[in-house]
Amino acid sequence: MNQYVLSGMICKTPKFSQSPAGIPHCIFVLEHKSMQIEAGLNRNSYVRLQVVASGRSFQDQTQHLYVGQAIQVRGFLNRHESRSGLSQLVLHAQHIERIN
Repeated sequence: MNQYVLSGMICKTPKFSQSPAGIPHCIFVLEHKSMQIEAGLNRNSYVRLQVVASGRSFQDQTQHLYVGQAIQVRGFLNRHESRSGLSQLVLHAQHIERIN
């Protein structure tokens, strides 16, 4: 099982919804900026990635997320397709931790 970890700042207000099966979802966008080393050279890394936190275990935790908050998310990547047919890479959270 592959897990990915991404840290950054929440850059869009979290949206809350519920599936027809009654599963609560929180969707937000995480902005990551860092300096990485590639081929012995410094490289700026920048990405905005949509994060989905699903299930009752995240309900209390996601209620207090806000724009500008620093967090670290661990989870798996999946492809979501919009109604218009455009695909997007999404990080499905399995663990969310606030960063001070």
